[in-house]
Amino acid sequence: MTLVPRPSSPVLRLGIPKGSLQDATVQLFARAGFTLYVSSRSYFPSVDDPEIECMLIRAQEMARYVADGVLDAGLTGQDWIREHQVGHPDETPLVPVCDLVYAKQSFGKVKWVLAVPEDSPFEKAEDLAGKTIATELVRVTTAYFAERGVKVNVEFSWGATEVKPPVLADAIVEATETGSTLRANRLRIIDTLLESNTQLIANQAALADPWKKTKIENIALLLKAAIEAQGRVGLMLNVRRQDLKAVLGLLPALQRPTISPLSDEDWVAVNTIIEEKTVRDLIPRLKSAGGQGIVEYPLNKIVV
Repeated sequence: MTLVPRPSSPVLRLGIPKGSLQDATVQLFARAGFTLYVSSRSYFPSVDDPEIECMLIRAQEMARYVADGVLDAGLTGQDWIREHQVGHPDETPLVPVCDLVYAKQSFGKVKWVLAVPEDSPFEKAEDLAGKTIATELVRVTTAYFAERGVKVNVEFSWGATEVKPPVLADAIVEATETGSTLRANRLRIIDTLLESNTQLIANQAALADPWKKTKIENIALLLKAAIEAQGRVGLMLNVRRQDLKAVLGLLPALQRPTISPLSDEDWVAVNTIIEEKTVRDLIPRLKSAGGQGIVEYPLNKIVV
């Protein structure tokens, strides 16, 4: 009897950003329902989904490996996607699947800014003609000055870029979330080159495969839902119908509160989603307005 080999199960090759975004990405996947096990000895994290194979790749290189087909999809910043695209203008463009607005310190965007020493005479990009600019974002920075007709020397920086002016460079182009590191190094911002947030990107070959396309879209749905739930909680309470208007007047909601009848016709249950930071002030006011049985509960995902 001849045994027919079983077809191998399909697998999605997914790039996880190594470095500053790594921990935030692992936490985001956990909230989305995926447990990633990252070992310091391996670039191949395990994941509790047999249909996904993960690889740790520096965010700066993610676009390249997705574009080359080494990976089907990956997470990286719009900044590094742009850096790749500027250097490969004739390449088949990558497909942004979804925006995922989170960063290493917060759930927000980062800015790439042009910064100079506080006591320098430079006020705008044109003032830096003939000067040296240190940055990791070399291609985007070069294009920025070229668009303005300003000739500068753009040098690649291996890190600690903010400490280089004024001795090792006249100015820098650096990513910042809050600007605190720049201020601590006595630098001031004179322009913003771009804003960036993380994106889930894929190559066109992967999206042409129906199974991979569905898998990528499902991952995107869950990741976006996890971000949507960040900083929000659910709140449910019971209230007499006669007090309902007063209670609803206190409740901000994602859409509208859900109101359900109870076995006692004089009472209803109210369920809503609110910002977690408002809870400590809101609950006492709800109680005073007639709310009873008030329960706050955490949220992992909100699918909108």
